Amino acid sequence: MDRKSILKMLLLFLVLFSITMNAQTKIEDNNALDARQQNMAAISALTAIGNTVDLKTVFNSGLDSGLTINEIKEALIQLYAYCGFPRSLNALGIFKTVIEERSAKGIKDIQGKSIVVENPAKDKYEQGRKVLEELTKTPQPKPAPGFGEFAPRIDAFLKEHLFADIFINDVLSYSQRELVTISALAAMPGVGAQLKSHIGIGKNTGITDAQLRVLCNIIEKYAGRTQANILRSSIGEPELTVTAPDMMVRISEIEILPEFIEQYNAILEEESTASVVLESGVIAIYPMFQKENPSQIRIVEIYSDKKAYETHLQTPHFKKYKETTLKMVKFLKLVDMDALDNAIMPQVFKKIK
Repeated sequence: MDRKSILKMLLLFLVLFSITMNAQTKIEDNNALDARQQNMAAISALTAIGNTVDLKTVFNSGLDSGLTINEIKEALIQLYAYCGFPRSLNALGIFKTVIEERSAKGIKDIQGKSIVVENPAKDKYEQGRKVLEELTKTPQPKPAPGFGEFAPRIDAFLKEHLFADIFINDVLSYSQRELVTISALAAMPGVGAQLKSHIGIGKNTGITDAQLRVLCNIIEKYAGRTQANILRSSIGEPELTVTAPDMMVRISEIEILPEFIEQYNAILEEESTASVVLESGVIAIYPMFQKENPSQIRIVEIYSDKKAYETHLQTPHFKKYKETTLKMVKFLKLVDMDALDNAIMPQVFKKIK
C-alpha cells in the first residue's frame, strides 16, 4: 500500500473516530442528569427569574419524577438567599397549591426526610465557616477578605444562616444544593462572578462537566439562550448564536382611541415586560409613541424564530393584553421586516446590555 493510500485511510479513521466520540459524548450528556435532577434545575431557574407561569407545570413534573415534597421545599427555602424572599415565597405558594390539587386528585406524593427547624450549634459562624471550607476546598479566614471586612454583618449572615442554618439540613446533599444554586445563578443576569465561583464549588461536590452541559440546555429552555451562553462560557463551552435563520422582526403600527391612551399604555407596559422576562424566545418588545400624537403607537417586536412567536401568542399575558385592549384599538397594521445586516443585530443588543 502506497503512502497516499495510507494517509487517506488514516484520515478516514480519524473522521470516523471523531464522529463516534461526539456521538458517545452526546449519549453520555443526555444521561448526565436524571429526571429528578433536571426538574430540580428547572424549578430553581424558574424561581430565580420569577416565572410563575411555568413553575406549576415543572412542580408537577418534578413530583412525578420522584422528587419528594421536602426536597422541593428545601430548594425553595435555600433559593431565598440567592433570589430574595419575594420570589421564594411566590414559588412556595404555587407549590403549596400544586400539592393540594394533587392530593384532591388522590395523588400521594412522598413527603421525604424531615426538615430541621432549629440549629443546636453554639457557634454557628464557625459551623458555617467549616462547611464553606469543605465546599470550596480552601481555607476561610475570619472575617472573609474584602466584603467580610467591609460589611461584617453580611459575612455573619452568610456563614451563620446560609452555610449553617440552611445547610445543616440533610434533606438535600451538598451536590444537590449546588445544582440548585448554579441553576438559579445561571438563569439570573448580572451574577457571572458568583456563577463561576459556584461552578467550582459544584465540581468539588461531584457535579460533572457533562451535567453542566445538560444544564446549559435547561437554562436555555427556561431562561433563554443569552443566559445559557453565559453558563456555556463559564464552563469553556462554545456559545450558540442567539438568533435563528427564521428570526422574526415585526413593527406593529397601532392607533389608540384617545380616551383609552393611559389605560392602554399601562396594559401594554405590563404585557411587554412579561414577554421579555418570561419568554426565552422573545428577544425584544419595544413599545413607542409619537411625540406629536401619543395615540400613534409603534412596537418593534423581535422573536428568535417563528416557533417563539407562535408560543408568545398562546401565553396568558398576551391573551390578556389582546382581550382587554380590543375595544381601545382604532387601527392595527402588522409589518413584517427583514434586517439589512443580520450579523450586526446581536452587536446592537450587546452594546445596550
